[in-house]
Amino acid sequence: MNNQTKSRLVSKETLLPFILLTSLFLLWGLANNMTDTLLAAFKKILSMTDTQTSWIQMAFYGAYFCLALPAAIYIKKYTYKSGVLLGLGLFAVGGLLFYPASILMSYGFFLFALYVLAGGLSILETSANPYIMVMGPASSATRRLNLAQSFNPVGSIIGVLLSKLFILSQLNVAEADERSQMTAEQLTQVRQAELDAVMSTYVGVALFLVLVWILIKFTKMPSASEDVQQDSLSNGFKRLFANKNYTFGVLTQFFYVGAQIGVWSYTIRYIMLELDLNESDASDYYMAAIILFTVSRFLFTALMKFIRPSLLMAISAIIAIGLTAVVILSSGMVGAIALVLISGCMSLMFPTIYGLAAEGLGQDTKLGGSGLIMAILGGAVFPVIQGMVSDYFQSIHISFLVPAACYLMVVGYGFYHYRHKKEIPAMAGNA
Repeated sequence: MNNQTKSRLVSKETLLPFILLTSLFLLWGLANNMTDTLLAAFKKILSMTDTQTSWIQMAFYGAYFCLALPAAIYIKKYTYKSGVLLGLGLFAVGGLLFYPASILMSYGFFLFALYVLAGGLSILETSANPYIMVMGPASSATRRLNLAQSFNPVGSIIGVLLSKLFILSQLNVAEADERSQMTAEQLTQVRQAELDAVMSTYVGVALFLVLVWILIKFTKMPSASEDVQQDSLSNGFKRLFANKNYTFGVLTQFFYVGAQIGVWSYTIRYIMLELDLNESDASDYYMAAIILFTVSRFLFTALMKFIRPSLLMAISAIIAIGLTAVVILSSGMVGAIALVLISGCMSLMFPTIYGLAAEGLGQDTKLGGSGLIMAILGGAVFPVIQGMVSDYFQSIHISFLVPAACYLMVVGYGFYHYRHKKEIPAMAGNA
């Protein structure tokens, strides 16, 4: 096998399955960022505090933690494709549950629907991420995952657009003080119209997912099975816990996802406060952040052909810390621009941490992948902490100390891997 073959991202035989799997990265990006905008929506619809709305992220990312390990056990027993179909199916069911939630006008039911939806995403990501990595040579696994993940923010853009057009723009202009003066009947009518907007958007996405499920079901996909004897879960866990690079990577992923979700969850709130805009107009800045995130993901993927991913990630995390400091200490347009720029630094972090931590796991790749997806629990924990800091100090600026601290962990892991691990070069050949 020559160098060009070793460095190629995918073969001609696996190109179509690779494209289909990559489309799933787009779909869960759409779901993730629609959820981020729900914090601003429910804060207005139900007149909630930042801490109360952060339970949306707790339900969403908590499901990732709960379902990732069962997903790994499932795909270990069966196949990656079966895991993809199960996850995609739950994703659709969760979206459909928004219909009864809107009829009951129950915040708890909405949280349950999000939990089911995110449970499907957890299974989907636990299946798709390692599936992408084993779809080609090991020398290009991290680049291949970064390329697939590059379409995740494309879905994020679509998700923000859907939220802006069909949810945020449909919110009544009445603020909390005006709503408190409405009669019970008037308030119910306003909230019902707003919740219907939320429901119809999610149900529409769910119906599209059913079509994607059918397409995946009837497409021949590579089995990508590990040619190793089945081993017990306990032995797998022992090997993983003894692997310092892996455990450090899981911990870093936990902190990173917390930072990403914290930054994105409170972007609209920050922009509304600093630039005196409503939810719909403030979402334009959130959109700009996601577009920058998307463009940067492709740029960083290209740079990884020349700069080791671990070093590139450490440098970007240091810049993110500096930009977060500007967000905390500045105001107005300066703070808003710095907040948008942070997304450019974050774009390579999730797939790079995943790829570096999963290096050399062999027969433990499926089980190890579940740990890296369980680490997404950080997206439930840190936004709640950030919301509590915001409420306690009555300052959304100070709350950004939380993601700033999280980026320190990313810096540490990047330099650790750079010094202690010899990453496989991917210089020769083309994708």
